Amino acid sequence: MDTSPLSAPSADLTAYAPASSRGAGAETAALAVLREVFGFDAFRGAQEDIIGHVIGGGDALVLMPTGGGKSLCYQIPAIVRQRQGHGVAVVVSPLIALMHNQVGALHEVGVAAAFLNSSQSFEESRAVEQQLLRGELTLLYVAPERLSAPRFMALLVQLHAQNKVGLFAIDEAHCVSQWGHDFRPDYRSLSLLHEQFPGVPRLALTATADDLTREDMLHHLALTESRAFVSSFDRPNIRYRIAEKRDAMAQLLGFIRSEFEGEAGIVYCQSRRRVEEVAAQLVRAGFNALAYHAGMESDVRRSNQDRFLREDGVIVVATIAFGMGIDKPDVRFVAHLDMPKNIEGYYQETGRAGRDGEPAVAWMVYGLADVVNQRRQIDEGVASDAFKKGLRGKLDALLALAEATDCRRVHLLDYFGERSQPCGNCDNCLMPPEVFDATENARKLLSTIYRFQQVSGMAFGSGHLLDVLRGKITERVTQYQHEQLSTFGIGSDISEAQWRALLRQLVTTGAVVIGSGDYATLHLGEPARALLKNEARISQRVLSPARASKSGGQTRRVPVDDAGLDRLGQRVFGELKAWRSEVARAHDLPAYVIFNNNTLKALAQERPSDADALHGIAGIGAKKLEAYGQEVLRVIQTSLGAAAAAEK
Repeated sequence: MDTSPLSAPSADLTAYAPASSRGAGAETAALAVLREVFGFDAFRGAQEDIIGHVIGGGDALVLMPTGGGKSLCYQIPAIVRQRQGHGVAVVVSPLIALMHNQVGALHEVGVAAAFLNSSQSFEESRAVEQQLLRGELTLLYVAPERLSAPRFMALLVQLHAQNKVGLFAIDEAHCVSQWGHDFRPDYRSLSLLHEQFPGVPRLALTATADDLTREDMLHHLALTESRAFVSSFDRPNIRYRIAEKRDAMAQLLGFIRSEFEGEAGIVYCQSRRRVEEVAAQLVRAGFNALAYHAGMESDVRRSNQDRFLREDGVIVVATIAFGMGIDKPDVRFVAHLDMPKNIEGYYQETGRAGRDGEPAVAWMVYGLADVVNQRRQIDEGVASDAFKKGLRGKLDALLALAEATDCRRVHLLDYFGERSQPCGNCDNCLMPPEVFDATENARKLLSTIYRFQQVSGMAFGSGHLLDVLRGKITERVTQYQHEQLSTFGIGSDISEAQWRALLRQLVTTGAVVIGSGDYATLHLGEPARALLKNEARISQRVLSPARASKSGGQTRRVPVDDAGLDRLGQRVFGELKAWRSEVARAHDLPAYVIFNNNTLKALAQERPSDADALHGIAGIGAKKLEAYGQEVLRVIQTSLGAAAAAEK
């Protein structure tokens, strides 16, 4: 049984043995918290090194994939340092919902924790402030703008004068960077922590950051002297699948019905209108689907998010406004109906699937229109030319991933500076695409773009280009006399879909450049020269209708939650899930905060009969054993008894 933590809430250490202050003693104290509070036997990856470093007073930058256990990296140091007399840990978090769930999780394991944000009344905030001043809190979660509020800053200064600020943890630290996909100006004020609270360790955490974003984080958070801990970005349980967009809605429905009926998932769309349309279509198709975007009433938006977190089998259709800080472990798929803005956004969004470590799928369909729209948004922005160039580079990296004919995971990890071998689990590995030499076709396409400029003195868009290549007589073709071009009809034997796929690839390589403006005209880029002179070659994937719809997937109708359990185990698991849901509703918390699915599966497999046996189950610490141990045993025995009676 795997007893290493995927993620876990924190806990107070008051009931446990005192900790030493440095080195091996700090590590011993951290391990004691891990075992007795969280119920895990060993740290994962770099967790132990990070925790020991922060407990010792060091600053750190932590880059760790979603589901890798980042929260433990500040929660355990917070607990240990409080026991050492250093006071409260202040956690900067950007989302109210995330704060609520984190604090609720902390309370479940006995931690003294609270939050301060705009959802509270003055009286509620004042009560938390009094707890803070009395030294009653182990962790305090605050929004970034709270740290620039004079009233709160005065409280921290007062505590710091008494050496009662144990550490600062900055979650979702990529929000500080203009290069980050979730840039938030309020994060820029966090540089003052370094200035006003010298000697207090600071820990910045994020699930994704390329070199550019990483440098920006270090600069703006004044962490240039910190130690960086960079874990592998690989999420091996996620299967990456990307297909050409044909009928996006039909493709999505087929994907969900064939593989994820009744499972939780997230569908991302670029526009609010599209979100509403897709959610409505999913509901009409019989799915439990909800919409989420920033333009909705805040109460509706909050209700939909809560339902997604607390109920089973809910699909959320959303813009990128949804997701940061979403900690639902059993999201089985993330689908993109439109291409994201960059590869970091794609990684962050797809990383919301499979946080429990079980198989999950990152599915996306895209087309030339997605490329055009994203480039137009960049070109029409108010940023500097240098900044726009950086954004185009990030988009190009995502295009290269989408157009890849070899392992997608290799491309994805390479973007973050991590070398890897073919994974054997993405669509390209499972169904290697058939490719052919498309150099001659590329030359035909590029030559046509060149002739447009030569003959007409102007550029045209993709639709007109394909009409000319395929020999279609249209009003626009005759208006400019393009039926007389030597390239007219030269590609009539090639489907429009194949031409569009080639055009996307040429855009990805830079051989074709999409102009700014409303008409998205096409121009030749520098790499076109080598192709036109036959000094370079290009390969293209053979389009297959079957591949476009299935994209390397395999039908799976057995719920992943039940995988590996025998029939009796499945029965016990189902009863435990039902009990957990009741407890979660009573506590106004997502079900996974009570116990995650991995813990319930372990209980269903082991079927312990007494409290001593519960000690060996990963995820059951001392507080949860005390709070829920007898009820868990009762549910298991009742289920076993009912099963035995049914056999008679």
